Amino acid sequence: MKTLFLQAPSFEGFDGGAGSRYQAKREIRSFWYPTWLAQPAALVPGSRLLDAPADGLTVARTLDIARDYDLVIIHTSTPSFPGDVRFAGMLRETHPAIRIGMVGARVAVDPGGALRAGIPVDFVAREEFDYTCRDVAAGRPLADIDGISWRDAGGAIRHNPSRAIIEDMDALPFVAPVYRRDLNIRNYFIGYLNYPYVSLYTGRGCRSRCTFCLWPQTVGGHRYRTRSAENVLAEVRWIRANMPEVKEIMFDDDTFTDFRPRAEEIARGLGKLGVTWSCNAKANVPYSTLKIMKENGLRLLLVGYESGDDQILLNIKKGLRTDIARRFAADCRALGITVHGTFILGLPGETRETIAKSIAFAKEINPHTIQVSLAAPYPGTRLYEQALENDWIPDHKTIPLVDGSGVQLAALSYPHLSSDEIYHGVEQFYRSFYFRPSKIWEIVSEMLQSWDMTRRRLREGVEFFHFLRAHGASHS
Repeated sequence: MKTLFLQAPSFEGFDGGAGSRYQAKREIRSFWYPTWLAQPAALVPGSRLLDAPADGLTVARTLDIARDYDLVIIHTSTPSFPGDVRFAGMLRETHPAIRIGMVGARVAVDPGGALRAGIPVDFVAREEFDYTCRDVAAGRPLADIDGISWRDAGGAIRHNPSRAIIEDMDALPFVAPVYRRDLNIRNYFIGYLNYPYVSLYTGRGCRSRCTFCLWPQTVGGHRYRTRSAENVLAEVRWIRANMPEVKEIMFDDDTFTDFRPRAEEIARGLGKLGVTWSCNAKANVPYSTLKIMKENGLRLLLVGYESGDDQILLNIKKGLRTDIARRFAADCRALGITVHGTFILGLPGETRETIAKSIAFAKEINPHTIQVSLAAPYPGTRLYEQALENDWIPDHKTIPLVDGSGVQLAALSYPHLSSDEIYHGVEQFYRSFYFRPSKIWEIVSEMLQSWDMTRRRLREGVEFFHFLRAHGASHS
């Protein structure tokens, strides 16, 4: 079947890609690659990947493109699901014979509910959906395909057996050729990464048990299944040869550094290739591994600190203490590794005091840049279950995770701390961190290095001030 893999039009600037830990509109315009759509697209000959939000496509233009296909597979998320269903309905009206499927964490955790809510949708894929999409595109009867829930000719919803988890990660084709073929890489922009960048997964799953984290609890699982070092390096070589404009490669595994000997082996290979790269890391990587990575082209680590309060870290099963994170931050500073630190406000145990503590902690360890998110109880996570059990969210109601323009909302509230206070803690955190003389000078010094960096930081600054003003005026 002629197949279109689609990130459907949504709020302007809304990033629902798989690399998004939070599907929302960012403080600064950002887009991650839709890697989890690119992977099945690489398995289906003649398919196309279309990322409507990144391309700035209207609903009308996207419908126009989608009409040429027999099968459209939409990546959806909890915040974008209502809009994605509306789009599927419009597509069904204009092209009644088209087959429409949905993939992503939202439909994986509640396939029956998703099908009942999404009337125009023929099937949803559960678990890892790469080979599932391949089988549907190959024209196999839906009744014979593992890992899907579907609507039969009589309208009844059927749930097929689960699909086995992928063990041989090297068997999956590279995603970079799909990026090059179908996407405009100039549309993908993350404030802390060199531009243009490319992001890849070298494995799936995460051994950590963080209660809030979406992907390991819904699609990837808690076992870290990895590609071989040689397979990863082969894709990097392909990128160097075929996408020479790429300035940085970001490895988006939940914790690339979990298997240290493998991370070191890949690093040494990247060093030989002369590649600049970055990755996600937990704030517990020892100095010896950091040193090997830095000596072999590592530029930046994306680190989820989440909170500066040890009890909150315990509550969310982070598997980390602030004293270890402090030592890690000092090691990165000593080695000259740039850190982008991420923090979350509103996690279980949050109080006015712990928010102040996290702000003080962030200023103390001083990552080069930070991102402050709001705790989002995505269905399928332990945090969502806790929120229902403890009445932190209204029982059996749809929780809005974003507002009418796609900006993240504070969905949780506690007897001692309202969602409004949590929401406004975000701009308080950003102002306290960035509006310090030392941090302002750090950013100005960086801008003085090149005209490109000056233009980029000025654009980001305008977007950031606009965000703070809008956020300060909003209420959750």
